[in-house]
Amino acid sequence: MNAIHVENLSKRFGEKEVLKEVNLKIAEGEFYALMGPNGSGKTTLASIIASIRKPTSGKLEVYGRQPEKTKELIGYVPQENFSSPKLTARENLTYFARLLGHSDAETKTMVADLLAKIGLADDADKRVEKFSGGMRKRLEAATALFPGVRILILDEPTTGLDPAARRNFFSLITAAKDKKTTILLITHLGSDAELASRVGLIDDGVIIAEDDPETLIRNHGLEDAITIETAAKNEDIVETLKGLSLDRRLLETDEGYRIYSRDGGKTLAQVARSLDRAGYKVTRLEMTRPSLEDVFFRLTEKTISEAA
Repeated sequence: MNAIHVENLSKRFGEKEVLKEVNLKIAEGEFYALMGPNGSGKTTLASIIASIRKPTSGKLEVYGRQPEKTKELIGYVPQENFSSPKLTARENLTYFARLLGHSDAETKTMVADLLAKIGLADDADKRVEKFSGGMRKRLEAATALFPGVRILILDEPTTGLDPAARRNFFSLITAAKDKKTTILLITHLGSDAELASRVGLIDDGVIIAEDDPETLIRNHGLEDAITIETAAKNEDIVETLKGLSLDRRLLETDEGYRIYSRDGGKTLAQVARSLDRAGYKVTRLEMTRPSLEDVFFRLTEKTISEAA
């Protein structure tokens, strides 16, 4: 059964077309990541599925019904923090439970259960202003996990968290949800998207590729990615590295460069020799498998940050 069915959906804001005839099917219980840069339309699509906005045209069904009739099935966690910092974790969840119409007895039991599931039972009566960023994100995600929620939409939930905190967040959320609960993750981070069972890459209002992460990387990515960080950054280094990279592809990052190869071990040695001969100090040289960011770059010739 499809939890979400989007067909030829478009959205305009004035003259700007943010979504362009998007088609998307997400099965019940699936963990689906929609990955793209800021301004790509991913948050707009999520807000339409959550019935916060209406599409300009196209079809949207949630469990075979019109989305306005299924609001109670959707838990939506926006990117911005919304829990009250002056209230405790227990008080925040209690407030949201009562908004949903649960009785005092139901609320007490549900809140205690949720706090245990997301690993905050020992901090239940601590004010949220004392929480770390990861703790606060887990608490806010829990507001969308009350009984009856069948679709959980998370919009950039790990922004500002370190990699370990991000993985911990998703481990707790996937463990806390019911097996039939569908997760729609909105993200610009490949490391987050790779945790999903299926990923859609979106750019300029169009889903440009879709599959499980491994297949996306295998079919669209490059075999090996080599990261190079040097004490200096200049055009001579850029040209040297382009000459060693497959199709002269080079991705410049804040820290250094990334090039691509079908024989990463051989290219790694060539990079080390070439830069050493030229007198450039290498501070980091590492070979990794291609990432979803590399797939996005291969398809668009833009980095996620450039596309934004």
